[in-house]
Amino acid sequence: MAIAELGVVVLDCPDPRALAGFYAGVLGGSVEGDGDWVDLKTPGGQSLAFQAAPGFVPPKWPAPDASQQFHLDLTVQDLDAAEKEVLALGAKPLDADDRTRGWRVYADPAGHPFCLCAC
Repeated sequence: MAIAELGVVVLDCPDPRALAGFYAGVLGGSVEGDGDWVDLKTPGGQSLAFQAAPGFVPPKWPAPDASQQFHLDLTVQDLDAAEKEVLALGAKPLDADDRTRGWRVYADPAGHPFCLCAC
């Protein structure tokens, strides 16, 4: 028997509204709230939350001496088309040299790593 249910994944960042807007552009959905806590309600029913973190230091990827902290795997139909869209929204590629795999790694505007994964 489970002790709890997963409520929401929360990403620390310097600007919660801006990062929620980035992920709304990637995942769809509606951004709710302002200030130090902002929620993104996605069309599939999942939510992401964004919390202001003074002194935020972005994770490093890849870095054997530093933790990436977490990452999101986002499933897409067309890697090339999805890549163009996330780059236009402000993502930065972290593995620009290898296009042979079925996944690609990026950083969101606050520096959190995420992957686009071919389904």
